[in-house]
Amino acid sequence: MNRTSIPSVDLEQFRSKDAAQKKKFVEEIGSAYSDIGFVAITNHGIDQNLIDHLYEQMREFFNLENATKKKYENVEGGQRAYTSFGKEHAKDSNKGDLKEFWHFGQILEKNDPLRNEYPDNVEVVELPAFSKYGLEAYKAFEDTGNEILQSLALYIGLDEFYFDKWVDRGNSILRPIYYPAITQAPEGAVRAGAHEDINLITLLVGASADGLEVQDRNGNWIPANAEKDQIVVNVGDMLQRLS
Repeated sequence: MNRTSIPSVDLEQFRSKDAAQKKKFVEEIGSAYSDIGFVAITNHGIDQNLIDHLYEQMREFFNLENATKKKYENVEGGQRAYTSFGKEHAKDSNKGDLKEFWHFGQILEKNDPLRNEYPDNVEVVELPAFSKYGLEAYKAFEDTGNEILQSLALYIGLDEFYFDKWVDRGNSILRPIYYPAITQAPEGAVRAGAHEDINLITLLVGASADGLEVQDRNGNWIPANAEKDQIVVNVGDMLQRLS
């Protein structure tokens, strides 16, 4: 079958007390991940106002002077704070992607032993509300991601809560990405090169412009655009093989 868009599912069905509705969701999301690895999710539980606040804070950050942003780069561990334009590239490319981004990470209590293993989140002194909305969004996406993993556990024949212990306080990241306007792209460079995904799952909020495409098992490239009320969730290589 030739698709023109990725499948869409309603997470409210998984939360339903109606066993048939829950089973329907599990089958639909599992089938989508087995076929293409991407799905659009409605009723995902992440408040749109929170997403809007996060976007506004990130817009303000990326509009800061480069010298100011650079103060927040090269954090120990490389998985927190700022990464400047063109630094990251796809595995099979030596050309930097035409983007810059920020990393928020796991939120830990002061006495949590994992604090010795994870870098700290970084405050942006120029933007007092920056961390507030970033970390609130991190938690909201983490909660929704856990629900997705519970549905996938059922699809592949595991206990519904199998993944819970593995992702509890996991070192996942929230990565807001900015693609600044380009008047002349460096030769051979792209916004973000074609790549596989090694993460367990990835949750993507709707972008301000189209561009993301995914390749199905037949080699066809399909737009992966989220509507205003959706997020897109994809599974990494390992989980797709399991399904």
